[in-house]
Amino acid sequence: MGKCKLSTGAKLIIFGVLLVVIDQIIKILVKTNMSLGESFCVIGEWFRISFVENEGMAFGFRFGGKVGKLLLTIFRLGLFGVLCWWIRKLIRESAPTGVLVGLTLITAGAFGNIVDSVFYGQLFSASSPGIVATFGGEPYAPFFFGRVVDMFYFPLIDTVWPDWMPWVGGQPFRFFEPVFNFADSCVTVGAFYLIIFQYKFFAGRG
Repeated sequence: MGKCKLSTGAKLIIFGVLLVVIDQIIKILVKTNMSLGESFCVIGEWFRISFVENEGMAFGFRFGGKVGKLLLTIFRLGLFGVLCWWIRKLIRESAPTGVLVGLTLITAGAFGNIVDSVFYGQLFSASSPGIVATFGGEPYAPFFFGRVVDMFYFPLIDTVWPDWMPWVGGQPFRFFEPVFNFADSCVTVGAFYLIIFQYKFFAGRG
């Protein structure tokens, strides 16, 4: 019997689903085992797991209250649909594997945060300082208004600006301060990979 060979599209779907599953496993473990604001060190003081939630934008940024939150989720859904269509189109055009992998990383990352925004408000009870959320508990938000779970924190530099510096002297300085999740990492890695290694492909289509 001949070996069953997976198509490019099937391989990308498996890859994308794997990324989303990893993202959701990490988020669910954090959501159901840590209270909001809880933190612990992984490697020294510069890599921590720190549980925070945000309204849906990457790296902890917020966007315009409830209306902004809804618009952001709808935009993400639309972007996800466009990316899926584009990847399918590029597969038919026999685009380079690197381009398809980069776009799949971005698509999977976007979908990972969509899951939080659309479903988490109904699937989990609310997280708060000192209280760990439960799966299937009292919903804390309607569909489309769930909060995205973030946990990776890399305060690589945590110091104070010298007193002699104007405007900022004596004030704390921390790099890298935003807390993010695995889905954010997929989007960022995919975008930088395409820009650095696949720019010729996109430049040639202009």
